[in-house]
Amino acid sequence: MLKATEAAVVARVSLRDVNRVIDERILPETLISVDNGRYVLGAACTLIAFYFESAKRLTSEERLFAIRSTEPRLRRWNRAATAALLKADWTVRHDFLTIDLLPFFERSIERLERLDAATELVTISDAVMGGVPVISGTRVPVHDVAAAMAAGIPVKEILEDYPSLTEDKLELAALYAEANPLRGRPKPVIAALPKGTRVISDHRLPRRRAG
Repeated sequence: MLKATEAAVVARVSLRDVNRVIDERILPETLISVDNGRYVLGAACTLIAFYFESAKRLTSEERLFAIRSTEPRLRRWNRAATAALLKADWTVRHDFLTIDLLPFFERSIERLERLDAATELVTISDAVMGGVPVISGTRVPVHDVAAAMAAGIPVKEILEDYPSLTEDKLELAALYAEANPLRGRPKPVIAALPKGTRVISDHRLPRRRAG
């Protein structure tokens, strides 16, 4: 089962969309869990992606029919069965309508495998940076790397700052951070910096009282 934030990454939708398919019961109850948090079966991200990507071409009734028709197969899904399912027929037929869900399943499995790789890349230990998620074998915080990429800093410059990393590790770090966002209010972004400059680090100083 994936956390809602992880499911959003795999399905390539917003967290709001994942919450919507749960709240509005678009996904069958067999594919989700709301005990101690919100979780979605990994393969069910196929149906989340399908539901939103096909919204302009199919009616809500048609999309829900496809989801209900596919649910029995997905609820029995496990990692060992993935190879066989990739070779299976994912065609859903309804009256004059024919829907092929295989492309959605393929993309979801590919993203799920990348998320697995991102998770394996990360180490969380109280003995390393006080439990901050870091890239395994380093003391490089994952969310710092992701923030640098989100800020538009060129990959070449980031790799110069972190020579132990590779471009693939940068992408996986960004994926992990997206699936596991930090809690709390995000740091404010400086609206305008002089051209060619970038923030290396920042910290706050307590205001001194006069007198």
